[in-house]
Amino acid sequence: MSKHHLVLPAPAKLNLFLHIIGRRTDGYHLLQSVFQLIDWCDIVSLKSIPENAVRRINPISNVPPENDLVVKAAKLLKEFSCFEGGVEIDLTKEIPIGAGLGGGSSDAASTLIGLNTLWNLGLEKETLANLGLQLGADVPFFIWGHNAFVEGIGEKIQEITLENRDFLVIFPKQGIATASIFLGPELTRNHAPITIDGFLASPWSNLSNDCEAVAMRICPEVKQALDWITQAVPGSEPRMSGSGSSVFTLLDPKTDFAKLDNLLQNLPKGWVGRVVSGLNKNPAYNLISSD
Repeated sequence: MSKHHLVLPAPAKLNLFLHIIGRRTDGYHLLQSVFQLIDWCDIVSLKSIPENAVRRINPISNVPPENDLVVKAAKLLKEFSCFEGGVEIDLTKEIPIGAGLGGGSSDAASTLIGLNTLWNLGLEKETLANLGLQLGADVPFFIWGHNAFVEGIGEKIQEITLENRDFLVIFPKQGIATASIFLGPELTRNHAPITIDGFLASPWSNLSNDCEAVAMRICPEVKQALDWITQAVPGSEPRMSGSGSSVFTLLDPKTDFAKLDNLLQNLPKGWVGRVVSGLNKNPAYNLISSD
């Protein structure tokens, strides 16, 4: 990349589990989860321009600029740093919108990471993460850039190392509004807390997502996607990621991947599915630093 142009990946993430262990007096839910980076990536392109402006080219249809997270991220960083130049931003979307895979948050994080380099701002990750939190609860995770055990309302992030494994991920076309999940009267809000050591002792088994039952009522496609995986990958333990609607399962290394690829060619119309690999580090950092 030239010093005037950066092209960075923005990876998706899976919630390997999601437990709701309580609720604060302000209504926010207290969570425990493990965020796993995966190699399903959007691509953020940043080009320096001399004008004092943030320009978005090829915007996403039906997403006005004031709601576009890469534009919001660039403007936030520009205002914070008092930078007088500008940037032209392009975004290639590969991660489905509304899938619960963190695509928008990751796009914002890669924009902040990239502009910190492109504009020679020299800001620490902690500063970028605090800025990112203004854009969304998941943005700091992508800025810290490592798999993590996450607690609180999503702000307590402790880095962990996970064995690289493959996953099958299905997005059944229909997105779910996160707020509608947490308003569900049947939502479990008293899951017994677990520890990091407890999770790492058996990281791939006996995991659950407390949002799943509510999501299946609101969006029947979630149940259909879970059933599809159960049939396609016998013996698997599929679950929903985050507040949905994407679902996933861990794949055994002995999986017949050619057969699975054939099955994925015949998903219901509008569904998106792919086999992905876990990552231990946000690949955006591979291009700009040795962190």
